[in-house]
Amino acid sequence: MMSFSQSPMSMPFLAYKSYSLTSTHAIPNGRSTPILTTANNHYHYYYNNNSTRTSGRTYNIVCCQNKENAGSYGSLSAVPTQSNGITSTDMVVESGTRTIPTTTTTIPLMKPCDGIGIVSYLKGKNYLITGATGFLAKAFVEKMLRTVPDVGKIFLLIKANDKEAAIDRLKNEILASELFKCLEQTHGESFKAFMMRKLVPVAGNVCESNLGMDPYTANEIANEVDVIINSAANTTFDERYDVALNTNTRGPSRLLGFAKKCKKLSLFLHVSTAYVNGERQGVIMEKPFHMGQTIAGESSTSKTLPILSIPVLDIIDEIKLASDLKLSVHENEVAQKMKELGLQRAKMFGWQNTYVFTKAMGEMLVNSVRGDIPVVIIRPTIIESTHKEPFPGWIQGNRMLDPWIISYGKGRLPGFLGDPKAIVDVVPLDMVVNASIAAIAKHGIAAKPELNVYHVGSSTINPLVLNDVFKFSCDHFTCSPLMDSKGENIDITGMKFFSSMDNFSSYISDEITQRSGVMDAPISDSKLRGKLEMKCKKEVELLVHMAKLYEPYMFYRGW
Repeated sequence: MMSFSQSPMSMPFLAYKSYSLTSTHAIPNGRSTPILTTANNHYHYYYNNNSTRTSGRTYNIVCCQNKENAGSYGSLSAVPTQSNGITSTDMVVESGTRTIPTTTTTIPLMKPCDGIGIVSYLKGKNYLITGATGFLAKAFVEKMLRTVPDVGKIFLLIKANDKEAAIDRLKNEILASELFKCLEQTHGESFKAFMMRKLVPVAGNVCESNLGMDPYTANEIANEVDVIINSAANTTFDERYDVALNTNTRGPSRLLGFAKKCKKLSLFLHVSTAYVNGERQGVIMEKPFHMGQTIAGESSTSKTLPILSIPVLDIIDEIKLASDLKLSVHENEVAQKMKELGLQRAKMFGWQNTYVFTKAMGEMLVNSVRGDIPVVIIRPTIIESTHKEPFPGWIQGNRMLDPWIISYGKGRLPGFLGDPKAIVDVVPLDMVVNASIAAIAKHGIAAKPELNVYHVGSSTINPLVLNDVFKFSCDHFTCSPLMDSKGENIDITGMKFFSSMDNFSSYISDEITQRSGVMDAPISDSKLRGKLEMKCKKEVELLVHMAKLYEPYMFYRGW
C-alpha cells in the first residue's frame, strides 16, 4: 500500500491517486519514463531515477500531473512476485484537510521481466567444469549453487590419481574455501550434504587422452551433461613451451573432442584471456581466431615487411618443435630451453609471452574443431578479487598485480618499469562469472551452432592507470603498514617510474644494495659481505626478470 506523507503542493484542490496492490510486485529500479497513466493520460507516474534500493525494500515513487513537474511523495514496499494490477483511486484534497474519493480503476502492471532467462535456463541442468580447484572455477560453482540451488549435478574435473584423491581435493580445496561461507551459513548443518549431493568430483586431466577419466565416468557424463565450462589453464607467462602447449592449446581441443560425445550438450564455454589480442590497439572486435592467424601478420604491411618474411603459424609444427627440442638437449637444460623457446616463438608471431600465445592457439583449435557445437569464448582482462559476490575482497593466490603490490608493501620494490599513464585493465572475479553465466544462458537457450566471443574488462568505462595502482597501494600501506621480521612497521614512499630497462635495473640495484646493509658490513668479514651481495644480486635479478615479462603490458596503450 502506498501512502503519502505530505500534500504534494499547498493548493486548495489537487488531484492525486492512492494505490493498493492486488498482489505484491516489485517496482523495477531506475526507470525514467512514465509507466502508468489514466485513460485520459492526465496523470503520469515515474520511478525515482535516484533510487538505488533493491527488490523487497522501500522504493521512492514519483506522482505528478505532468512529467515536467515531478516530485517524490511516497514510498512503496514490495517483494518481487507476480502481480495482476494496481487498484487506482482518484482522490481530491480539499484545502489540504480532507480527501474525497472520486473514481476507482484497475491499471495493469508491467509483467515482471525474466530478462534473458538465466535462472530458468540454469535450473536442472548438469555441468562439467574443468580446472575445478582454480580461482575462477570455484567462483562459478559458488555462484550457481547460491543463486540457483536446484541446478542438477556439477561434475568437477580434478587433477588426481583416483576417485578418493579427487574427493579429498574437493573437501580440502573447495568445500573448505572461505568463498563458500555464505552457502554454509544458508544451509547450516546440511551444508556438506548439500554440496556433496550437487558436486561430483571426477579424477581427470585435460592434458590426457579422454581427459584422463575412467570409461564408466566418461560415459555417465556424456549421457548427462548439458553445459561444459573449460577454465583449466596454465597462466605462467614464461612457462615451458611444451607444458603450455599441452594445457592451453591441446587441452581445449581434447575437451571439445569429448564434447562431441555428449548427447544433451547445449553449450561449450571456453575461458580464454583478452590478452590473446597481443599487440593489437584501438577498438578490438570480439572476433574468433582462425587457424594460422597471427598478430604479426596483421600488423605487417608490404611497405614495412615483405610478405615472404611474415612468419607462418602452424600449430602442428609448433608442437613438433617443442617435442624435438626436448629430445635434443640435456635433461638439465630442458626446462630453461623450453622457456626460452616459448617466449621466442610468441614474440616472433606477435604475442607478448608464452601464456597468451598458447591461449590464442587454443582458440584457433576450438574454432577449427567445434563442428555444430554452440561455443562461447570469454576473454577477461586481469581478474582480481571479488567486488560484491558472495562478499567483497575474496581472492585465491597471487594474481597478476599482486606480486608487485606485495613487494611494494614490503619495501622491496623501490621503482617500477612502466608508463604511469598506461591503463591496467582489471576486472573483479564476480563480474567475470556473471558475464559468463549470462552468455551461457543466452546462447544455451538459442543453441545455434556458432561461436561467440565476449571481452570482459573495465578499461572503457572505468579505466585504472598504473600510477593510481601504486597510489592506492601507498595509501593503504601507509594506513596499514606491513611489519618486518623485527615487528616494526615498514615505511614506504611514492613509486618512482622508469621508461627504460637500463635505468630501472641500475636504480633498483643501487637501492637494494643500500637497503641491504652490505655497505655497512665490515670489510674484514668477507663471508657476511659475500652473503649479502649474493642476496642483493638474486633480488635484483628477480625484479628485472619480472619487469621484462610485464613490460609489454606496462607500456600498453591499446585499450
